[in-house]
Amino acid sequence: MEKTNTISDFILLGIFKHTRPHVFLFMIVLTMAIASLIGIALMLLLIHLEPRLQRPMYFLLSQLSLMDMMLVFTIVPKMAADYLTCNKTISPGGCGLQIFVSLTLGGGESFLLAAMSYDRYVAVCHPLRYRVLFSWRLCLQMTLGSWFLGAADGLMQAAATLSFPFCNSHEIDHFFCEAPMLVRLACADTSVFENAMYICCVLMLLVPFSLILTSYSLILSTVLQMRSLDARKKAFGTCSSHLAVVGLFYGAAIFIYMRPKSYRSANHDKIVSAFYTVFTPVLNPLIYSLRNSEVKEALKKWLGKCANFKCQQT
Repeated sequence: MEKTNTISDFILLGIFKHTRPHVFLFMIVLTMAIASLIGIALMLLLIHLEPRLQRPMYFLLSQLSLMDMMLVFTIVPKMAADYLTCNKTISPGGCGLQIFVSLTLGGGESFLLAAMSYDRYVAVCHPLRYRVLFSWRLCLQMTLGSWFLGAADGLMQAAATLSFPFCNSHEIDHFFCEAPMLVRLACADTSVFENAMYICCVLMLLVPFSLILTSYSLILSTVLQMRSLDARKKAFGTCSSHLAVVGLFYGAAIFIYMRPKSYRSANHDKIVSAFYTVFTPVLNPLIYSLRNSEVKEALKKWLGKCANFKCQQT
């Protein structure tokens, strides 16, 4: 294939076709995306307004919710516009922005989940020293570090991906720009970059994941030594929601970025990408609200206030 000297617009082939079943699936995905934004906005409002939730644990949760919201806003509006207008082109700048933002949020969320696991470790294993071992200062440092490491990874991979010469075929078999999909269109030897990207993803995923496993191994050891059944239930209740989110995030991320190249399939990648860009942001607020008694009580409190205010207005 011939090389192009300048990068022209790319074409996103998308995930849906204009058939009746696919139109129905598109409406479901769009509804889920809107529901995720509503759920995330509600979670952010609760954490901001409720004094009992203004603690390091919930600040980290607010950052996780913010990352989910940014991911939905980065991916879903473009996907919906492409499908509704049939204009599937995306500029190199827009493509690079999607790669940068998605990797920034993915890498940042990986380290943020590790920080949240440390928070749970301190809360369960050293409750009396919680304010010392997990101060607001350390919480902010971990949060800024998560954003910085994610942004550094996203910037390097986006710049490196767009630096390759691309062939005349600019069709990306995906509904948004992902670095692994874009590299396949390059008319150059990308093996060094792919190996570097693989190592980078291993570090960005497995290092925080090992910290999470270590934290929860220590938590499990402490919980099993508790004599009170109520204390065990409370400890498991505070950790189960976080473990569910960890499972959803790392399952999708490892499937996308750490599979051998010979096992990759465009259709599988699109389905899993839709899962973590649309469905996971829907599930995260539900998991934390249904499994966390403090969040449920805060939600009931503010819903009651809204109902009283509405009655007074009428």
